[in-house]
Amino acid sequence: MNEDIKNTILERIESYDTIIVSRHIRPDGDAIGSTKGLVKILRDTYPEKKIYLVNEDFSEDLAFLGGEDTVSDETFAGALQIVIDTGTRARISNRRFALAKELIKIDHHIEADPYGDINWVEDERSSACEMIADFYRTFRDRLKISPEAATDIYAGMVTDSSRFRHAEVTGETMRLAGMLLDCGVDIETLFANLYMEDFERLKLKSFVYEHIRITQNGVAYIYMDEAVQSEFGLSLEAASDVVSDLKSIRGSLLWIAFIDNKAQNSIRVRLRSRFLGINDLAIKYHGGGHNMAAGATVYSREEMQALIEDADRLLGEYKQTHEGWL
Repeated sequence: MNEDIKNTILERIESYDTIIVSRHIRPDGDAIGSTKGLVKILRDTYPEKKIYLVNEDFSEDLAFLGGEDTVSDETFAGALQIVIDTGTRARISNRRFALAKELIKIDHHIEADPYGDINWVEDERSSACEMIADFYRTFRDRLKISPEAATDIYAGMVTDSSRFRHAEVTGETMRLAGMLLDCGVDIETLFANLYMEDFERLKLKSFVYEHIRITQNGVAYIYMDEAVQSEFGLSLEAASDVVSDLKSIRGSLLWIAFIDNKAQNSIRVRLRSRFLGINDLAIKYHGGGHNMAAGATVYSREEMQALIEDADRLLGEYKQTHEGWL
């Protein structure tokens, strides 16, 4: 079935003169890498077409991967809109997407909102970039890929899988990653951009380690209020990334970062886990995502505490019914 969908997507791409590509709000490496990588493949393959990358926000941390395009409303008329790595239409970082003639959704999140005219969703994939790599491989006799495009896609695969350490990583993931490496990815430069840290980031880690809280059953969590974000000069995305600093505590199989978002009168939530599924918990609190990596939103400190208590019960039940967890 997926082969049929991929063939249909390529047919649509070849039939349009104007193509606009977008991703989700508050973009991560996968959202940026998949969209930029696909745009570069299409521009190299179809130089006669007008290919645009259009989004309403960006990530300063991933600015080294390049910029965005600015287009008028008129550009959308008669255009093909492709949205990647975005589970619901509410999270599309391009509110004008509905102005396009046709919409294609390419995503690896659990299907909650089949908003596209064409929906290619594989929630078992480790990243949307893995799907774009697969799309290129399927039509490599018809599509062109540059080292720059391969680097964008590889960057998304690396970051969304936490350097190929998540349960969704398969032999297929690694074969596609190897194919991209053969296309000329500069691993040393890419990893330097991704993982070298400023001294200020190390001071932030120190703060996080001092302020982690752990529940009775082992849920590790931290609350990043507005004052902390201001003290360290953090964007909302950078503050959210501290969730990764909680993942190596022995006995803690579920970790959460709460990020104050005064502009929207809410608290952003990032949930991560090892072994146990958390998507249902995220859905209960206005979110969703993957089985072991999801996002949510709460609207008060009381609701935040309720989520922590639910997470603690979930982890406690898991530990009671499973042997051999670390």
